[in-house]
Amino acid sequence: MDITWLGHSCFRIKGNQATVITDPFPPDLGYTLGKPTADIVTVSHQHPSHCYIQGIGGEPKVVRGPGEYEISNVLIIGVATCHDAVKGQTRGKNTVYLMEIDGVALCHLGDLGHVLNNDQIEEIGNVDVLLLPVGGVSTINATLAAEVIRQLEPKAVIPMHYRTDSVSRELDPVGDFLKEMGMENIESRPKLTISKSNLPPSTQVFLLGS
Repeated sequence: MDITWLGHSCFRIKGNQATVITDPFPPDLGYTLGKPTADIVTVSHQHPSHCYIQGIGGEPKVVRGPGEYEISNVLIIGVATCHDAVKGQTRGKNTVYLMEIDGVALCHLGDLGHVLNNDQIEEIGNVDVLLLPVGGVSTINATLAAEVIRQLEPKAVIPMHYRTDSVSRELDPVGDFLKEMGMENIESRPKLTISKSNLPPSTQVFLLGS
């Protein structure tokens, strides 16, 4: 499968049988999305920067919230979490999505605001590829992101939801997370092509960009 970061928490995940887009954002966020097409769109929560479904072409099936879904041979499990560290009292709920695409278990954490509890770790289960927020402020920060990586032990990690030249909102830059992981000299790539057979033997961070 091919994983392309479109900006913020939005990825295009292209498998052999379906294309998934996560957390689509509106034009005023700062990134240029165009109008990509998808078979499936996942929405982690109803913030405008994460649920701009009208910006996606085709006739995608939209997945919102916890539960089990099977669409176009893609199995999706939505796990209930919170957007903050006080049980959703400040920013509300968030859904983590585990997707099985081409035999690879990919997990999109949305705007996770806390480290996971044991029940959530068990419900998520095995993770091959982890897409996680690292910019702090409205999600987990670099330190907590590193803790979540230790909890889930994925093979590949792709950071998201951080400050860039395109987004002026108050978020930490991705460099804070890379420093936390001891990988400051990593180079970005336009996409990550990954399959069950070429997963890293141990946790490796990949930085996606233009």
